[in-house]
Amino acid sequence: MGKLDGRVAVVTGAGMGIGRGVSGALAREGASVLVAEIDEAAGADTAKWLTDEWGVRASFVRTDVTDREQVHAMIDAATDEFGRLDVLVNNAWRPLGYARFEATAEENMRSGFDMGVMSAFWAMQRAYPALAEHGTGRVINMCSLNGVNAHMYSVYYNAAKEALRSMTRTAAREWAPKQVCCNVICPGAQSAAYKRVAEANPQMAAAQEAANPMGRIGDPLDDIGSVAAFLASDDSRYLTGNTLFVDGGGHINGVQWAPNVD
Repeated sequence: MGKLDGRVAVVTGAGMGIGRGVSGALAREGASVLVAEIDEAAGADTAKWLTDEWGVRASFVRTDVTDREQVHAMIDAATDEFGRLDVLVNNAWRPLGYARFEATAEENMRSGFDMGVMSAFWAMQRAYPALAEHGTGRVINMCSLNGVNAHMYSVYYNAAKEALRSMTRTAAREWAPKQVCCNVICPGAQSAAYKRVAEANPQMAAAQEAANPMGRIGDPLDDIGSVAAFLASDDSRYLTGNTLFVDGGGHINGVQWAPNVD
């Protein structure tokens, strides 16, 4: 018996990296999972992996989270197929590159807020009736230490993630009477985006790993996903409005983050 038997989760950006790891951890605890992903091959592969590895019900819905109608359709697909919705994980993100503040395009700022804030806003609004129905509702929003520490060259990302943190806390306060818990994870993980930056900036990546108190960068399934599974379970039913830094202690003294920018 898993802690999430009978529960249903939607995970955005679940085709790879942290999203795939979180999906796996939820499935490992018995949850049925709707995999929302813009990359059809990656999304379908994750859904198959969840079923093959843990025997849970899983399905894939191609979703561009910057499109409100597709986000609404994603939530509706979960409730239509599985009959309920208990867990919403807003994780999807598409990197837009690095640039100095003064050189950042307004288009990237708007795209960042569509991906990082509006997508979660649309999903949370649409999902709220289902999340509030059984007293088991959980919203887990993926934010970033980049925003907390104002890392260089990613103002669109930092601003969007901090706005999402504030939005999560507001929902936590308003939805608490319905027992809908809303929390944030700021992960330090070997995501696809992290690996791309690390390959382009090997010295910075080596310094970051060496400076981490635990001496390593987290695994999306066992390190990040396991915390998400805890937040999705009854074990966290009295925890809401919080930010969990799941990064091996990297946030304690800050993280070395200065990628090369032309």
